[in-house]
Amino acid sequence: MNNHLAIMFLRIILTLVLSLSLAACSSFNCTRLEKQLGAEENLINLAARITDDLTQKAFPPLMPRQPDLPVLSTTFVNNNDLKETSRFGRILQEHISSRLVQLGYTTKELKLRDTLLMQERSGETMLSRDVKDINNKQSLSAQAILVGTYSYTDRIMYISARLINPKDRNIISSYDYRLCMDDNILAMFGLKRQSIGLDDEVDPPRGSWINSLFY
Repeated sequence: MNNHLAIMFLRIILTLVLSLSLAACSSFNCTRLEKQLGAEENLINLAARITDDLTQKAFPPLMPRQPDLPVLSTTFVNNNDLKETSRFGRILQEHISSRLVQLGYTTKELKLRDTLLMQERSGETMLSRDVKDINNKQSLSAQAILVGTYSYTDRIMYISARLINPKDRNIISSYDYRLCMDDNILAMFGLKRQSIGLDDEVDPPRGSWINSLFY
């Protein structure tokens, strides 16, 4: 009987250990369980999630497999300084563009001189505060333009992503995300983790500049 109980107890322990090992997830980052269960943020998965959210909830719906109706993408920029992007902002744009192609959408990078800040090694960013200034054929034939910003404090990052109709400036899809910056993401901004700081309060992000474009 004792041997039977010991075997059952051992099985329970092994099951718990296996469950914990499989539960490693970035959602545990910036919590007290980060050291045990935290994981590196997968930016490919994050970009896929953003893309799927935006396209699935877009209204009016986007139309895939329409070469003449592309989705234009722009580099994600710092919400506190719209002239500033980063390796993170460029990588996120690239992964979202890849996911759009996988979903059957024709995708192009937005390259408009009068609505973009063109900087060497900084990518192309949609910085015009008046989308009606976009008047060339490339943009007017697009069914949507992807724009996005990020802001961060300590290790917490907030991401805002929008799909905009370039013809009437309406936001057809909008989502916001919160993530913990792991060491790899921090390195993209030239930062390093200074302390655990798991109990530090996080200041709320300031209002997104994207909303100010239309309201």
